Amino acid sequence: MSQRAKLIALGVVVALAVLSSVGYVVFARRAQTKAAEEAPPLATRNDLAAVQSEPHIVFRSTALGNDYGKVAEVPLSAPSGPRALTPASCDRVYAREGQAVCLAAKPSLVTTYTARVLGPDWQSTLDLPLSGVPSRTRLSRDGALVATTTFVSGHDYSAPGQFSTETLITKIATKQTTNIESFTLTVDGRTIEAKDRNMWGVTFADDDHFYATAASGSKTWLVRGTISTAKLESLREDAECPSISPDGKRIAFKTRAGRPAGQWGIAVYDIATGKATPLAEPRSVDDQIEWLDDAQVVYGLPRAGEGPSASDVWVVPADGSGASHILIPDAWSPAVVR
Repeated sequence: MSQRAKLIALGVVVALAVLSSVGYVVFARRAQTKAAEEAPPLATRNDLAAVQSEPHIVFRSTALGNDYGKVAEVPLSAPSGPRALTPASCDRVYAREGQAVCLAAKPSLVTTYTARVLGPDWQSTLDLPLSGVPSRTRLSRDGALVATTTFVSGHDYSAPGQFSTETLITKIATKQTTNIESFTLTVDGRTIEAKDRNMWGVTFADDDHFYATAASGSKTWLVRGTISTAKLESLREDAECPSISPDGKRIAFKTRAGRPAGQWGIAVYDIATGKATPLAEPRSVDDQIEWLDDAQVVYGLPRAGEGPSASDVWVVPADGSGASHILIPDAWSPAVVR
């Protein structure tokens, strides 16, 4: 085949790929529009300020309809009742009183990603760097620090089917951002310098100390990090996406615990004793746990058989007793605000 013929053939392949992508986007939008038209009316309330004036839960609404993906709020006293919708739309959200962080992807021929700190009026006060698919985010208790985790590509150690992460901690006042992958990682007294180190799922203890997941090879560890020293130290193996309790004494996390790849149970780790207690949730939980209070944890679960867009927020006791149940239907990415 001549060089000219090869170029023509390549052009045809590229054109077909573009047309296919455009066709898929059009099809997906039509399907979403149809689902929105057929969805039952969402039970909402128009008193957002009143909801925010009392303890409440912030979450991403996954009820089908025109408000799919919007951030919503419900009072702690009526979590399954009508929700107040905010102006923000996010793929992942976390909040403290008067402040939130919102990660979002904008699908198109070239997907773009945004991360913003939002003020009490749900308008952006700070744009954050975000280089990949949104995964996890947290604010420190006083709102001075924000952490984001994204899935990224381009690491030279990556192999097919292997993911890489980028986890950044930003000091909001100074806009100074640190990639915690640059921190020194120590596991059982040994420094891990492997190229395939990944860190994700930060939860803040205070303005200098945090917990996160570190991984290398096939292993993951719960680690304690210190921003001022740029160090990470392992506490236990087989722990991911930690979340510190309101009293600061325990950490909820997801764990493989002998399950097949891609399946996780959830457990609570006592910081003082090092004991981990499995919780009474038999299904796989791929989420960063949130604490409803010192006695219960909440998390998102996809709704079986209804596609990847359907999900609910569930709650289960944090001591291993009882059973889980739905706390907020049609919801994802919960954050408890007191």
